[in-house]
Amino acid sequence: MIDILIGSLLMGWETLLGYLAEHVITCLVPAFFIAGAIAAFIKKEAILKYFSPDAKKSVAYGLASVSGTVLAVCSCTILPMFAGLFKRGSGIGPATTFLYAGPAINILAIVYTAKVLGFDLGLARAVFAIILAIVIGLVMATLFRSHDVETRKKMAATPQVPAGGGEERPRWVVPAFFVMLVGILIAGTAQADWMIKFPVIYALTLGTAYLLIYFFERDEVTEWGWETWDLTKKIFPILIIGTFALGMLAYFLPPETFGPFFGTNSLQSTLLASIVGTILYMPTLLEVPVIGTTFGYTSGVMAGGPALALLLSGPSVSLPSLLVISRIMGPKKTIVYAVLVIVFSALAGFAYGLILG
Repeated sequence: MIDILIGSLLMGWETLLGYLAEHVITCLVPAFFIAGAIAAFIKKEAILKYFSPDAKKSVAYGLASVSGTVLAVCSCTILPMFAGLFKRGSGIGPATTFLYAGPAINILAIVYTAKVLGFDLGLARAVFAIILAIVIGLVMATLFRSHDVETRKKMAATPQVPAGGGEERPRWVVPAFFVMLVGILIAGTAQADWMIKFPVIYALTLGTAYLLIYFFERDEVTEWGWETWDLTKKIFPILIIGTFALGMLAYFLPPETFGPFFGTNSLQSTLLASIVGTILYMPTLLEVPVIGTTFGYTSGVMAGGPALALLLSGPSVSLPSLLVISRIMGPKKTIVYAVLVIVFSALAGFAYGLILG
């Protein structure tokens, strides 16, 4: 009994050390700073005001499908924002697009997926998450037109408060700031010698410091630091504990256990993976080691199709989140939304499996 316990603890420790050594310094640390900068320097109001039923569809759905990179990093923050959108008169299509895409397309998840599970799967996750978010939103808007009709009546009777304020700094500064941060991330994760990477990272860091000193207020820089710290303390401990626990679980349930269920790119496998993802609650980023270690994607046990299906359904919905969503928009809309997520995630995984051959 003691030998089994020691073996599982060692397995968990080895799994955790492997993830820390390979992915934290070069991947997660820059990604946390980018996510913190997004939360601090990009105004949420500028995005949310375009979600009304009368907004241009290309604008509303386009912004909603990528707003997860701007507004939040996990379902725990998406849900209250979705509730606010729903109550303030958002169209049901853009609102559900936002609800689905928010956790699925966040910068941390995409970067971490590409680094740990491979660039092709990370890219497929980003592309399919945007496509599925728009499709699910359009279907919801079509099925529940009456909701938008009622929303228009309420909005017509409610006075709108104009947004105020503006940026004093040159318009190129913030884009350049993000380009440099992303450049640091890309350089740090690139498969190149450190004698090449270090001068690039050093130059980009100096450029970032120059912009912060001369174009940003001290309060803005402080807010960036607090946002980065807030994300780190919420996510990183869960990732550490979760990765260690998954390593221990792998000792008792080796990845080969799941081979018969997720080992092929069949529609049955992707559908099962999508259903599992819809039921399970996986904190942000933990879906990556779950798929890589527990289900065995990195060891070749889990096929690419089921892996993508689980990545598309898992972070966006779970049994606890569906219970919350049902209180916001009602059981009928929630059931339809869950079914759409399951079906389209499975189809996306199946299509990805066909592309992989």
